Amino acid sequence: MGNKISGKDFIKLGFPNNNSINIVLGQIHRYRKKEKKQTILTEAKEVLLEPEKYVGHGIWGKVAEGLIKPVEVRLQELKTTRSPFSVFGENEIDEQAKFQLYDALKLPIAIKGALMPDAHSGYGLPIGGVLATDNAVIPYGVGVDIGCRMSLSVFDLPANFLKGKTHQLLSILSEHTKFGMYETHKIKADHEIFERSIFDEIPILKSLKTKAYQQLGTSGGGNHFVEFGIVKLDEVKPEWNLIPGEYLAILSHSGSRGLGANIAKHYTYLASKQCPLPKQVQHLAWLNLDTHDGQEYWIAMNLAGEYAKACHDDIHRRIAKALGKRTVFTVENHHNFAWKEFVDGVERIVHRKGATPAGKGVLGIIPGSMTANGYIVEGLGNELSINSASHGAGRKMSRAKCKSTITKSFMNAQLKDAGIELIGGSVDEAPFAYKNIKTVMNLQTELVKVLGTFTPKIVRMDK
Repeated sequence: MGNKISGKDFIKLGFPNNNSINIVLGQIHRYRKKEKKQTILTEAKEVLLEPEKYVGHGIWGKVAEGLIKPVEVRLQELKTTRSPFSVFGENEIDEQAKFQLYDALKLPIAIKGALMPDAHSGYGLPIGGVLATDNAVIPYGVGVDIGCRMSLSVFDLPANFLKGKTHQLLSILSEHTKFGMYETHKIKADHEIFERSIFDEIPILKSLKTKAYQQLGTSGGGNHFVEFGIVKLDEVKPEWNLIPGEYLAILSHSGSRGLGANIAKHYTYLASKQCPLPKQVQHLAWLNLDTHDGQEYWIAMNLAGEYAKACHDDIHRRIAKALGKRTVFTVENHHNFAWKEFVDGVERIVHRKGATPAGKGVLGIIPGSMTANGYIVEGLGNELSINSASHGAGRKMSRAKCKSTITKSFMNAQLKDAGIELIGGSVDEAPFAYKNIKTVMNLQTELVKVLGTFTPKIVRMDK
């Protein structure tokens, strides 16, 4: 017997001569190609005889599915009419973003959609797009940065604490935050998330565990940031243990780092193979949640979301420790994720790609730009927006256009006028690249109630 395994080997075992052969060869090539041929064939025989025992297994689960109830692969046709939708702030949104939502609403799985006032075009769903689907998840409807989120921690320190401490706070951000693809903390923090058995049960997660451990407590590039600033609380919740006033706070924006990006890449590829679509909507390929890959993505996506939270928690812990102070309360939310929620009385999968959850009473953060306020908000539970609001001000200029039209000196002048100290940051994140956050907030008064504001003072971004 040669060492190279082939389809004929599985036919000899008794596998049906159909797509189940391609599935088993694909799984072995992806996860088991360095193992002995006889070991693999012995296991495969057990799967063939009792596939029900292997449902959900990290490697053999997809093979078992192919033996019990194969996933039907066929070109998906779009509906001729769009599912119901609402657009908030239509005059502030570019036409391409609208057409991306319109295309998504014609998917056979689409139930309802909405577009937030900060929306602009993206891949698959537009940024600021919300889509409810029937028992299916779209990896690009969640986004590449799974669990990208905001986190605001407030100290019981008055706003004037900042006076005379600019140099100290700049040093804290420089020394205790890490950005981009390669910066990591010398002293790693452990976290209970790495004890999860799922890291060892799903092969793609097992391959990413070391990277996730190394990147814990770090932030990505682009528009991700960590900021010191002043929170002004106009209205407080009893659990905050503060009275209305102005306080020192930390605000961070980042996601699930390499873990989430690789999960997105892996399952987007699988979705594209299982769900071929017309070219204009090929980025909207989905995974049915009744399938092995759909269930696996859902588990991996939720793990990436929890990991993103763990990163923010570690960032805030490090900064609070360096400052020698304790935070009093934290407000946080994802804005790139999918949730199981009831839409018009039926449980659906709600994708928010650059949108803030705004169910009734749900708290969240909507940031502005480096020179504009962010907002602490409470959701009003508007069903037309699928219980969602904007995730920020939204871009009005592409990154490429920023680099060709905005100079570093112009951006620095804007920051100086606003009294902002910046570490890192590039011209594609210049305040001028973003819409007016006050305009965006005025366009969603029926979606959220403002409880307070966050004014940036010292900002750290990737270099």
